[in-house]
Parts: sequence; structure tokens; C-alpha cells
Amino acid sequence: MAQQHLDPTDPMAESACGDALAGYLRAQATEFLRALRLHRETGGDGGAPARTKARAGDNGTQESVDAARALRRSARRISASLHTFRPLLDTDWSEAIRPELAWLSGTLAMEHAYAARLERLLLALHRLSGAAVLPAQTRVLGVPGDSADGSADSRTAGDTGPPAHPAATVERGNLTVGAAKAGALLERQLTLARTRAHSSALQALGSSRFHAVADNIAVLASEVPLTPAAATADLRPLAGAAEERLTDAVAALPLVTAGNPYNAEALIHGLSPDPAPHPQDAPWHQVRLLLRLHRYAREVLHGDSAPVDVRLLAAGQALNRHRDASEAAAAAAQAARTPRIAPATAYALGVLHADQRHEVEAARFAFQQSWQMQTVGTPQRP
Repeated sequence: MAQQHLDPTDPMAESACGDALAGYLRAQATEFLRALRLHRETGGDGGAPARTKARAGDNGTQESVDAARALRRSARRISASLHTFRPLLDTDWSEAIRPELAWLSGTLAMEHAYAARLERLLLALHRLSGAAVLPAQTRVLGVPGDSADGSADSRTAGDTGPPAHPAATVERGNLTVGAAKAGALLERQLTLARTRAHSSALQALGSSRFHAVADNIAVLASEVPLTPAAATADLRPLAGAAEERLTDAVAALPLVTAGNPYNAEALIHGLSPDPAPHPQDAPWHQVRLLLRLHRYAREVLHGDSAPVDVRLLAAGQALNRHRDASEAAAAAAQAARTPRIAPATAYALGVLHADQRHEVEAARFAFQQSWQMQTVGTPQRP
């Protein structure tokens, strides 16, 4: 299996010391504050409730959507750097702000997650029903956006923001009765969840808790609380430890099974009455998070000159698809537990659940294939 390891003799990493970490954190803090200002200027904290909008992107202007995404992007990178390089930072300060950044990033991500999940499920219903959908209606949600985040940023590849609301774009006329009712049920449940997530995000951005986070980030933009030893410390051992954690986690995955197409492993426990998340998905989600930490550590080491690792990019995109399909399958299963639904509706939701679990299986296969690719780096475009 081809692996890439941080090379201590790599001339690109010669300057990887405490100053590089401080510069990276200051840059991300500045991006956070810039995005916050843009979000406020574009009315991201106001406007009509989500249920009055016809399109998912209409919960504020597109600029406010982009600003919220930039806030998440910076918050993730700051939090990841505080985790990876925590021995070089003031312990009390970093341990206090990391959970707050995770709370902020998670809260801001939920609205887009529900919108993307609903579109994914409705398009899958059309595909499974053999109903034609116009290209404009199947707008790709993006490929993990910040994504090369391979972990990425967002719920979809480009993290390109909330997609058009499926209710406004997907015609149900060609669906069977069961599929149409299943789509209507999913739309009610996920739109309600999305509306609540929108309200929660607005409340979070106006809370004293968020203002405390913003104040800490403002301080970080000018002064990074490094330890006295950080100035001369080499960052590469800590970044290497992040890579080793990723490698160990990947080694624990059933990659041999995942490398066999149509192995049906993802369908195991499909009829379990337990509403908890699918147990076999957790290790894959953990690898996705560790891959993100590894990528951000590379950014700290190399800065803007970091080469694009095609292998990590492909692996991250596969793990994003795995996460999206897993959560979509869980949403279909949850809808099927709705009391007193018609048998045809329950059947359509069962087929939809199986389809998304097959997507989970396909994503695992794609990850297994990409992880074994020979590492090929290309220069980062300006």
C-alpha cells in the first residue's frame, strides 16, 4: 500500500517552527473575523424565517451563505491546529476555546446538512422510480469543498452552500404513490429540521457564547498564546503523529472487504430496531476526521506552498460521500418508523434506505481504491 510520510529532510518543511504555527493561526483568525463581518453586513443574522423561503439558499443572501461557510472553515482549521499542536500552546486557553469552536462549526453546518440530505433523498427516489429529472433539477451539491478537505468542509464536495429546495425543483408527477408519499414525508421532516437548525444558527450567532468566541478569535488574530518553548520547536513530529493516528485508524478498517465490489457488508444490521447510528459506520467517520486533521497539519507545515495530494483529496471525497449516504440512510429509516404510514410508503422508504446503504458500500470501495493509489503531488494553484 502506497503511503506518504512527512519527510524530516523535506526542504519545504525546514521553517516549520512555532512562528509557522503562529502565522497560520493568525491568518485563520483573520479569515474568521472577515467572514463574520461579511455575514453581518449581508444580513445573515436576520431575515424571514426559513419556512417562508422557497429555496434553501434564500435564508439570507448567497453572500451570507458563503460567509457562514467561511466561518465554519476557519473555525475547523483553528480547532484542528489547537488539537494537533496543543503541546506548543497555552493549555488552559486552547482547551477552553476548542469545544466552543466545535460547537460553532457544528451549529452553522446543520442547516446546509438537512437541505443537502433532503435533495439527495428526493433525487434518489426519482432515480429508483425511473422518473426523469432535468439536469437543472439535479444540481450537483459540490465536491467537498473546502474540500479538498477531503474531509472536508462540508457536507458535500464543494461545500458549495445550500442547494435549491427540492420542493421547488423536483416534480413528483412521475413517481409511484408510495414514492411520492415517501418524498412528501421526508420533505416535511427534513424541512422542519432544517428550519429549526436555521433558527438555532441565528440564536447562536446572537448569543453571548458566540460573542465570547469572537472575542477570543480577535485576540488570536494579533497574539497567539504559544508556550516559551514553541519558538524553537519543530512542528514536524506533532504533524507526523497526526499522520500516524490516521494510518493506524485506516489499518483498522476492513479494507479487504471494502475492496470487493457488491460485498453487501453495509447492509448488515439494516433491519435492526435500534434507532442509533449504524454501528459499522463509526470507524469510517473517525478516519474522515483524522484525515482532516492530517490535511490541516500539512497546511500549517507548508503554508500556501503546500502541494495538492491527489490521493488524500480522493480519499477525503470518498469519505464525504460515505458520511452523506450514511446520514441519508438514517433519515430514511427514521421516516419509516413514523406511526401509521401506508404500506406502500414504508416499502418505498425501505428501498430508499437500502439504496443509500449501497451508496455507503460504494464509497468504502472508492476509499479503498484511492488510499492505495501512489501518492502524486501537484503544485498548489495560486
